[in-house]
Amino acid sequence: MTLIATNAAVPAPRTCPVTHATPAPSVVDPEAALEFLTRFHAEAEPSVPLARRIRRIREEIDATGTYAHTTEELEFGARVAWRNAARCIGRLYWRSLHVRDRRHVRTPADVAAECVEHLRVATRGGRIRSTITVFAPDRPGAPGPRIHNDQLVRYAGHRMPSGAVRGDGKYTEFTDRAVALGWQRPDPPGRFDVLPLLIADGDCEPEVFELPPDAVLEVPLTHPDHAWFAELRLRWHAVPAISNMPLEIGGVTYQAAPFNGWYLGTEIGARNLVDADRYDLLPVIAERLGLDTSSERTLWRDRALVEMVRAVQHSFDVAGVTMADHHSESRRFLTHVEREERAGRRCPADWSWIVPPVSGGLTPVYHRYYDEPDPSTRPAFLLPTPRSST
Repeated sequence: MTLIATNAAVPAPRTCPVTHATPAPSVVDPEAALEFLTRFHAEAEPSVPLARRIRRIREEIDATGTYAHTTEELEFGARVAWRNAARCIGRLYWRSLHVRDRRHVRTPADVAAECVEHLRVATRGGRIRSTITVFAPDRPGAPGPRIHNDQLVRYAGHRMPSGAVRGDGKYTEFTDRAVALGWQRPDPPGRFDVLPLLIADGDCEPEVFELPPDAVLEVPLTHPDHAWFAELRLRWHAVPAISNMPLEIGGVTYQAAPFNGWYLGTEIGARNLVDADRYDLLPVIAERLGLDTSSERTLWRDRALVEMVRAVQHSFDVAGVTMADHHSESRRFLTHVEREERAGRRCPADWSWIVPPVSGGLTPVYHRYYDEPDPSTRPAFLLPTPRSST
């Protein structure tokens, strides 16, 4: 069994100014560690006896306030956190999550370099692989690194002199923040400018790191029936790598643990590109389709939405980039629920996230109830905590 050294020196106190008021990492709760270890030994059946491992962990917590997971424990914990993710429809594949153990990495520059490598490893030329990269955890008195981006790849939102936004309207504030920290806006600003990574040593001021173009695979969007769609010059990135949700395993919190699956077509076609506060493209598509937009009763939004989703799905298929469709993934999710029930486990699900944002009633996930999510369930990916400036 591979062990991470626990007698390594605690990082030296940081001299940077603290820019965000965040709770100081506390001593690990031994009961949380015991609960996780009991589950791990029951499901994974490692060779080391449970009593011996518990004794070792109690000694570590008594001496340092925390403990180090073995490689096997980390892999199991990350996969079960995905299994427990009530908002994710793609959990059928939780056992195949590729875990990159980078717990020795904590400086912003090194974290940024590993984030770039994460994208390359996960992308694989379009054959997207579910991947997580786990960086140094919080320790008592020594918070681990933080990635301030909500995903490794996002597009900038530029406030124009006219008051309009060019790009992704959701990210105007984040874009302004990146500029204030030293990022140079492209000139002229575009609609799909990849934002830099903002990475901090704990609660220090984040540093700015540009993503190299070869690390971000993008898919140009076309339509199977309408040649004019290509004239819109739309595109989207291939890997949805969430990067601001802490991973908690057995009382240990890994604040920086970016992870990805692959896109569902509706995420891009029925949300990112059409939400009114994002790209708001439905009126453009409706006009090109020649739809009557004089009344909501013409259902022009619905008709335009379906064509947008078709374009996204078609484009990813043509490019050879992994993407799921909401009908197939809904059936697969129910397969996952059945497997979990046969294993004697609850399968919590947030109905509002599991049901797709288009044609929900046509999918099997719509027509049933699910176990309510339990916020105390661990291992888990935690919702990000809003940072308040000091």
